[in-house]
Amino acid sequence: MEDLNHCDIKQAHIELLKCCGSSQWTEKMLAARPYKSVSHLLELAGQIWSDLGEVDYLEAFAAHPKIGASKPPDNAKNTESWTSKEQAGMMSADEQTKLKLKTENQKYAEKFGYIFIVCATGKSASEMLELLRIRLENSPETELEIAAGEQMKITNLRLNKMLRDA
Repeated sequence: MEDLNHCDIKQAHIELLKCCGSSQWTEKMLAARPYKSVSHLLELAGQIWSDLGEVDYLEAFAAHPKIGASKPPDNAKNTESWTSKEQAGMMSADEQTKLKLKTENQKYAEKFGYIFIVCATGKSASEMLELLRIRLENSPETELEIAAGEQMKITNLRLNKMLRDA
């Protein structure tokens, strides 16, 4: 926590952006420094996220790889080790499940205009596939709300990892 509170703003920006790909979220988190505690940091992260809107959510979603992809997009530098651990459930997936995930991911992107966002930590590939199929039935408004909630779960996990690894 001390490192995040007292490092230069450029380094803090890099670290926070790895946790959530929204530039608005990152800027507002930087402006809220110093953080009193881990719980204060997580509370602020959630409050700031909930005050943002669709454009910010879509920016954050775009910083994630598709479920099953091996590397994050170019705008998500230095998150590869986190992403591979978050999607560890994909490692044991059979080829048929991977193919189905690819097909369903495409349907999702066509319907909603962004990639399927799920907090994949602790989930198997088949669990993620089932969630994807269920969520394909949602309205765009409902799905955006669910995806934003999943993004916040991911952000909290990454904030905790960042602090633990510091």
